[in-house]
Order: sequence, then structure tokens, then C-alpha cells
Amino acid sequence: MDQRFQSRSNKCDYDRETATGKIAMAASAHPVATNAAEKILRDGGNAIDAAIAIQFGLNVGEPMMTGIGGSGFFMVYHAESKTTKIFDGHTRAPKAAHPELFLDKKGEVIPFKKRSTQAIGVGIPGILKAMEAARLEYGSKPLAELIEPAAQAAEEGVRVNWVMEEILNTFDYRLGDHAKELFMPGGKSLKEGDVYQKKHLAKTFRILQRDGIEAFYEGEIGEAIISTLKELGGIMEMSDLKNYQISTDEPVWGSYREYEIASSNMPSAGGTTMLQILKILEGFNLRLYDVKSWEKYYLFSEAMRIAFSDKIAFSGDPEFGDIPLKGLLSEAYLAERRKLINWERRNDAIEYGNPWTYCGGNEIPVILQPFEREREKSETTHFTVTDKWGNIVACTSTVEHPFGSGIMVKDHGFILNNEMTDFDAIPGGLNEIQPGKRPVSCKTPTIIFKDGEPVLTLGSPGGPTIIGSVFQTIVHVLDFDMDLKEAIEEPRIFTSTGPLVGWESGISMQAKGELESKGFEFADGPFPLGNVQAIQFDRKKGILYGAADSSREGKATGLDN
Repeated sequence: MDQRFQSRSNKCDYDRETATGKIAMAASAHPVATNAAEKILRDGGNAIDAAIAIQFGLNVGEPMMTGIGGSGFFMVYHAESKTTKIFDGHTRAPKAAHPELFLDKKGEVIPFKKRSTQAIGVGIPGILKAMEAARLEYGSKPLAELIEPAAQAAEEGVRVNWVMEEILNTFDYRLGDHAKELFMPGGKSLKEGDVYQKKHLAKTFRILQRDGIEAFYEGEIGEAIISTLKELGGIMEMSDLKNYQISTDEPVWGSYREYEIASSNMPSAGGTTMLQILKILEGFNLRLYDVKSWEKYYLFSEAMRIAFSDKIAFSGDPEFGDIPLKGLLSEAYLAERRKLINWERRNDAIEYGNPWTYCGGNEIPVILQPFEREREKSETTHFTVTDKWGNIVACTSTVEHPFGSGIMVKDHGFILNNEMTDFDAIPGGLNEIQPGKRPVSCKTPTIIFKDGEPVLTLGSPGGPTIIGSVFQTIVHVLDFDMDLKEAIEEPRIFTSTGPLVGWESGISMQAKGELESKGFEFADGPFPLGNVQAIQFDRKKGILYGAADSSREGKATGLDN
């Protein structure tokens, strides 16, 4: 195993290897959140209840990654009815938003660093409404009980881990004044081992326990959001919060080998892009190659480049225009796209294809956007739970970039997202800004089935790298028969349409050198890609396996009774 992960594992006071359980399992990127889920499960709650408790716990333990000021795709498999649906709590644009929002007076794109830390970059948060809709349909516990573990943790204080310290050291420039009061007391960033209390957040949680989510969308929390944004030149109004609606969607479905895969549907392009990559790879016998071989990494790289070219061109909110989804996942179309892999070199001719020829719909012009490396530094979080009834939740939630917009709601202790910056800055395409519209996302919560029964659920944070982390873990489990933890820790790579290949420590110099000889350019040094949380189901043995990626302080825990 990668020594980088080993050293980080040693910083945790619990087992970082594969967790096992007979009746239930939870995995998240922070122990406060996983412990909250365990408590709810032991108290008789189901997976939906436990997942909601995780989300509130992550708002305490990973406030730079997620929180009630952000969004999420809350995916539920309901075992009794054998149905899978997504409660889409993605952000929407306020009614005052317009296509030229991120252009300056000269018509030029406002630099990403600036537009992503302005109040106009904040979208209408949706994760609370998505979770509440899921709870009302499938949950068994009152909301107040699900919030309680996180509220107590916020009051008692949480230890700063190495993840938060590193994020603060790198992205402290994103913090607004109220956020600096918490994360940089006295002008100095919190350090690993410090204990910080989130009393304002605890107050907010107590309000939600008393008044429900109406306090957020119609009451005093919402009023605090709007007041904070108005002071900073924001365009959101109370009516935007009050009128916000989630959607409840079918997942996008696809097959890989003998498995059926359910994942996020548009406006998240994560599921479609991930399925495209897998279908392209399905045309190759990956078992012919060693898991560390250059051949594997070559195929991964070219398949990603092909799929991401389509992702950038053809993704958008289906409420606002036709998406060529059927064409993008057409066997014939993907067979055509697979031919772009030549085994000789990095194919510089790879660009977006024409999926419209394989489906109906009104074609919309492709408006290419400027490449901004800063945009690829997105964070986020993922968690997953299963219970004794066989229900599953896989949720990827976010405030977008580290610390979101950097704007903390005054006296309420939570960060607001910067997800408006996921829209195209240059208008005219599928993903242009419009009032009420949802921006394109890369979130990829995934559940995999065989013969109608779940065998694996997983997801990851990481902006565009989410897709790479998820498909590579799937291939490592299904094609290379790796243990779940081993599959997660196996070094990953990532490339989209830009020139560089991101890579993790542990990739052999031989494989790296072979790809460089074929025209690939690698980033100067390795860095963690994504942070996979996963649960595997062994029906024959009656055992659940859970694992948390060691690049954060994640924890998986199983229940036997």
C-alpha cells in the first residue's frame, strides 16, 4: 500500500482497514459523521435516517467540503419495492441571475478566483430539502433526532485534522470575514490537534430541530442568509429560498460486463460520463494487463479524454433543454468513439462527437469555455449507508470549492456554496446561466447490481476527478477482483481535456515513462485524487464490507446485530 496513506492512517485512533458487518454499514469521510450514523442505526433507524445524520455530522467535521449551505444528490435504493431514485438537491440559480452574470463590463470572463468568492456565485442551497423529502418518504425518525449527534459535536468541539489544516493553508484566501473568525482566530489558521467549537452552527441546528427546514427556506435562518448576501452584493432573495424545489429523478442506468449500474442523472454529468468510460473500456479485456501496467493507465487516460470531451459539450439541466443522453450511451456511438484509441500515442484528434445522430432532440450549439485550472480544485464529500432491511443511500454533497464561496452566514456558522460558478461563464450553450436552472455537476453517487441485487455502492468528492475515482474503483473491484480497501487505495490517475495527467503516489515509473513516451504530460508531483467511500455486499457469506479512502480521516463501521 502507498506509504503516504499508511502514514496518514497512523494518525487515526481507529482501524482504517476494511470494516465488516452482518446487518448494516456506514462509511463517510469523517469519524464524527460515521459515529452519528452508527448511533442512529443502533437506535433502530434505517439507512435514510443514518445518512441524514451523516450529512449534519459532516457539516461539523468537514465544513470546508459540505454543509446545509450547499447541495447534494441523495440516492436511495428502497429494498422492499426494489426501486432506486435520486432526491436531487442541487443548487438553482436565483431569479435575478442572467447569462452574462460572470462577464465584466468589457464582456470578458471574470477570473474564477474572483467570481467564485463573490456573493453572486452563491446558488440556492438544496441539500436540506432533498434530505427532508427522502426522510418523509422513507425515513423512520424525526428530523430533530437525526440532527442531535451533530448538534452535540458542534457544542462540544471537534479536533482539527490534517485535512482541514492543509485546506486552510492552501485556500485561506477564500475565507470571508465571518469564516475567518472561526477558522483563523487572531489571524492564524487552525492547526491539526486544535479543538474548535461551532456554537453558531449548533444554534442553527437547534433552530432546525425546533422549527424544521421551514426555518431555512422561509424563516430566520433564511433571513440571515439573504441579509449576509445582500451586504456583499448578492442577488438572492427570500422568494428564491421559499420557491426552491428539488426534483425526484430516475438514475441514469447502464450495463458493464454482467452488472447493472445506477448513477446520477443530469444535471449531474457524473453518471453519464462514468458509464461512457466503462462502456468504452468494456471493449477491452482488462484482465490481460497487470493492475499497475502502462496499458491499463493508457486505456484509462484515453477513455477519460473521449468521455470528458462529450461531457463538456453535451451536459446541462434537462429542464431547460434537450440532452442527447440516449445517444451518449448508445452502443453504436460508443463503439465509434472507442476507435479513437490507437495504442500508439495520445490521440490529439480526440474531441466531442455527435451523439445527436443516435437520438432525437433539438441540438444546441456547443460553446467552448476557457480552461481554468483553478476550477479543477473542487472539493466535496461522499457517504454511503446500508441497513438491516437492505436499504441503501449513496450521497455526494458539497459547497463546491474548498470553503465554497468563503461566505459564512452571520451568527449561524455555516458556509454558503459557490456552485453558480459551475455554469458556463460564456453564454450560449446547454450550461448557460438562467433563472431557476441547475448547473452541470460531476457528482457520481453509484449503486451496482447483479441479478437485481446490490453488490457495490460508492462515490467520491473531487470535482471532475470524482468520475475518474469512481470508475477506477469499479474496475479494480469488478475486473481485477481486488479487495474493497485495496481497490480504493490503488493509485489513480486523472485527465480530462486539458494537457496534464494528475497522478497519485505509487504509480510505477515504468508505466509513467511509457505514457510520457506516447505524448502524455504528467503533473510535476503526485497528489490525492478523490476520496472514495464504498460498501460491498457479499450475499453468499452474508457479510458487508465497508471502506473509507485514507486520503482523509474517513471511517467505515459495521453492525453485526
